[in-house]
Amino acid sequence: MYGTYLRRELVGRTKQTVIVAVGLAIAIALVIVVNALSAGVRDAQSQALSSVYGVGTDLTVTGAQTEPGQGGGARFDFGAGEGATSDGTTTLNQSRLLTERRRATLDASTVSTVSGVDGVSAATGALALTNTTFSGQVPERRSQSGTDTGTGTAPGSGTGEPPAGGPTGDGGSAFGVDSFSVLGVDPSASVGPLSSVTVSAGRALAASDAGTDVAVVDATYAASASLSVGGTIDVGGTAMQIVGIVASTSADADTAANVYLPLDVAQALSGAGNVVSTVYVQAESADAIDAVQSKISAALPDATVSSQAQLASSVSGSLSSASSLISNLGTWLSVVVLLVALALAVLFTISGVARRTREFGTLKAIGWSNGRIVRQVAGESLVQGLIGGAVGLLLGLGGILLVNVIAPTVSVGSAATAGPGGQGGRGGGFGQAAAQATDIVLHAPLTPVVIVAAVGIAVLGGVVAGAFGGWRAARLSPAAALRSVA
Repeated sequence: MYGTYLRRELVGRTKQTVIVAVGLAIAIALVIVVNALSAGVRDAQSQALSSVYGVGTDLTVTGAQTEPGQGGGARFDFGAGEGATSDGTTTLNQSRLLTERRRATLDASTVSTVSGVDGVSAATGALALTNTTFSGQVPERRSQSGTDTGTGTAPGSGTGEPPAGGPTGDGGSAFGVDSFSVLGVDPSASVGPLSSVTVSAGRALAASDAGTDVAVVDATYAASASLSVGGTIDVGGTAMQIVGIVASTSADADTAANVYLPLDVAQALSGAGNVVSTVYVQAESADAIDAVQSKISAALPDATVSSQAQLASSVSGSLSSASSLISNLGTWLSVVVLLVALALAVLFTISGVARRTREFGTLKAIGWSNGRIVRQVAGESLVQGLIGGAVGLLLGLGGILLVNVIAPTVSVGSAATAGPGGQGGRGGGFGQAAAQATDIVLHAPLTPVVIVAAVGIAVLGGVVAGAFGGWRAARLSPAAALRSVA
């Protein structure tokens, strides 16, 4: 009896049922798509952060940033007799191993200081460098003052810089500058950049490699430079034997540098002395990270202490914009549409009850109780809500499918660099995000939470509309029906 009457009333009021169901369907579909996109952006952020170096490291300690203009660039000084001269042209070739220009280094004793901080499980230091090689040909020219411009130096002077290239005067010069990133690491350390790589050929650096001219090379760089295990690579003018090829443990991440050297070797070749550019810190537990960061900052007031959470806030580009848009505009839009849909459902239900005054009054006159009438109105509203939920779920799934088919991309860049690197390399810690923008495909995953939310919203809409409509219907009296008939 109840079901038959319920079905008849819904069919007889098709227009109201359709309007209420469509309103709820649009709101539910929007909520589903917005939540799926939010989950997709979070996944994209995780993918972007997985490409940041120092996997397994909780904190990094780096030197203070220097003011712009300080430090200067790579300087190549050539003696008057350097290079090979043939047919009036001097061929020059020189490599320099340099620390980052705009970030101060830390004394190696900083590692011991950090290790002694309460809550630190492990700490190790690394020295981020850039190997820059100048090679080219400079024609020998004479000026009226007798200066030998072929090598860029006056006769008898010791050093100078090569000309800027291109034809000048009665001749021309041609040269190139090539660079790759180098990271000096402690071979015996269990944390730091080497903890996030796997050996694809040869072997990794071992504690016994300290003080020896050996190197481990990134697989991508080795392929581009045609390097292999057993060969050599020139670093700072010294031939280093390649003992291993390594790749990142994550398919979405790069390694921290093109070339890895034992820390003491990197310090000696660069002439930087007993210093490091980054200290990698592992806390005893995740709960202790904030406290450890505060203690290290207090112990090293001139250093920069960064955490992964701070790095996440530095991810910029359209990924950050998309996240902000979905979190703010999308969420508020969903809330507004949902409220409008609920308001329409309530208003249409109350309006329908008002038009059914004769019907409800008559039902009361023949013995229907207020509770039975309330259940009737609430049941109709609940069914309308469930229909809207089913349609909204289909629309939402269609929207998610459309997003995944289109597969939009978002760009990820670095808004700030808290770690070393950035001088022709890829950095040495998780504070250094990718120097160049990379595109990440945005997917909108469907989660059980989204489906539960859709059903919940549908039931909520039906219950709210039914509660107001039932309350209105319960207030009618049989006398109102008799007056309506008269």
